[in-house]
Amino acid sequence: MEPSSIEKIVEIDAHIGCAMSGLIADAKTLIDKARVETQNHWFTYNETMTVESVTQAVSNLALQFGEEDADPGAMSRPFGVALLFGGVDEKGPQLFHMDPSGTFVQCDARAIGSASEGAQSSLQEVYHKLATVQPGQNFHMFTKEELEEVIKDI
Repeated sequence: MEPSSIEKIVEIDAHIGCAMSGLIADAKTLIDKARVETQNHWFTYNETMTVESVTQAVSNLALQFGEEDADPGAMSRPFGVALLFGGVDEKGPQLFHMDPSGTFVQCDARAIGSASEGAQSSLQEVYHKLATVQPGQNFHMFTKEELEEVIKDI
C-alpha cells in the first residue's frame, strides 16, 4: 500500500467528518460502523444523526472488546486507533475525540497523532480564530499544513 494513498480524513455523512490516527484497518471498521449508523438513522427517522450520537454508536462498538458474555461479533482486542468526529448539527459545530479504548469526550479543539502534544498547545492558542463558523459557512477540519500556516502567522 502506498502511504500517499491512505486517507486519514474521511466523510461519514454530509454533515460529519472523521480524522484518524493509528491502525488504518481498525479505523476502517469503525468508519464503516459510523456510516451504517448514519444511513440507518436517516432511513428510519428521515433526519440526520447528531455528531454525538454517531460518536456514541462507534464508542459502543469499541467498548465491546473482551466482554465475557459478548456476542460472537465482539472484538478480541481494543481498536488501535484514535478518532476525531467533527460536524455541524442542530447544536452547532461539534467535535468529539475517541481514544483507542472507546471512551470519548467533547472538545473545542483537539490534535491527534504522533506530534499531537505540540500541536495541541498551539491549537489552544489559536482555536477561537479557527473554530468560528458563521451561518452559511461550511464546517472545516484543518489539515496539518493549514494549521502550520496559521500558527506561523501568529
